[in-house]
Amino acid sequence: MAIKVLSIFGTRPEAIKMCPVVKELNKRKNINSVVCLTGQHREMLRQVMDVFKLKEDYNLDIMKPNQTLSMITASILEKMDDIISKEKPGLILVHGDTSTAFVAALAAFYHQIPIGHVEAGLRTYNLKSPYPEEFNRQAIDVMTEFYFAPTEKAKDTLLNEGKSENRVFVTGNTVIDALSTTVTDSYFNEHIEWAKDSRLILLTAHRRENIGEPMENIFKAVVKLTETFEDVKFIYPIHLNPRVREIADKYLKSNDKIRLIEPLDVFDFHNFMKRSYLIMTDSGEIQEEAPSLGKPVLVLRDTTERPEGINAGTLKLVGTDAVAIFNEAKLLLENENEYKKMSEAKNPYGDGTASCKIADIIETYFKE
Repeated sequence: MAIKVLSIFGTRPEAIKMCPVVKELNKRKNINSVVCLTGQHREMLRQVMDVFKLKEDYNLDIMKPNQTLSMITASILEKMDDIISKEKPGLILVHGDTSTAFVAALAAFYHQIPIGHVEAGLRTYNLKSPYPEEFNRQAIDVMTEFYFAPTEKAKDTLLNEGKSENRVFVTGNTVIDALSTTVTDSYFNEHIEWAKDSRLILLTAHRRENIGEPMENIFKAVVKLTETFEDVKFIYPIHLNPRVREIADKYLKSNDKIRLIEPLDVFDFHNFMKRSYLIMTDSGEIQEEAPSLGKPVLVLRDTTERPEGINAGTLKLVGTDAVAIFNEAKLLLENENEYKKMSEAKNPYGDGTASCKIADIIETYFKE
């Protein structure tokens, strides 16, 4: 008898990492795969589903203007009750550290359904950074039964917290799997054409804890880099958050070496990364994706739950001080050996087979 697996996700980053898992589950005869989207993101989520040619079975469509964390939590929890009661899954899969993942895990726990946590074991142990993600992932792992850890370090973290070793599995990160679907040599885009005779720096900045003075410092460093290096151009896909856009307009809009563009779907974004010289970001998943494409990453945060990349030499944690950001970028732009050392470092996040490993584990366990 097939095991029914209900995968629940609702944001663009979750979808990028869960779609390869869902595609693999769909191939397995012993697994009945059901997908529920919460709609915590709407347009960006739909873009990802379309790229992977997947359709959901349920969509809670919770997104509302100016939604708060409390609104997200209450809405998902209430709406998940009926779906879980109807489907009666044998396993519920959640991903990472979003509010969707936390509330979906809580709903599963209330229904006494086993939880599988994809990308388990990431930690900063600072509940304010990143916020609220650090709380979410710690709370999920209190309730989880199957831990799909992306790295040995994540596994060690879970074991040090007292998790059962026979329920912790090192799989690699599913985002690496996604790149095989999205990256293509024949890609064309007008913005890439605009930057083709320059060294392109791809910028993303959107985290809650960076909004305000930290983000202003990031943008000041970006402007100084354009003034210092004639052959450098920036492309910044701006997050939909109105406050982020307000700050970006203030510092970057009038600079002809910086292009502010609308958010990219996963297909475009992965190909933008492939064609960039280096990446400056406060995002989480980019820290895992970019090393597989040979791109150095400067992490615009004071902490990271992905220290494996720092230890491997694919990432540098530079914080949000304008001088520090400028100096680290300047080093990579001027020193070929430093650039080569980062771009050729081995990606610690796996080889693109994480989804297959997760499906194998589920089949094996529930068969037994």
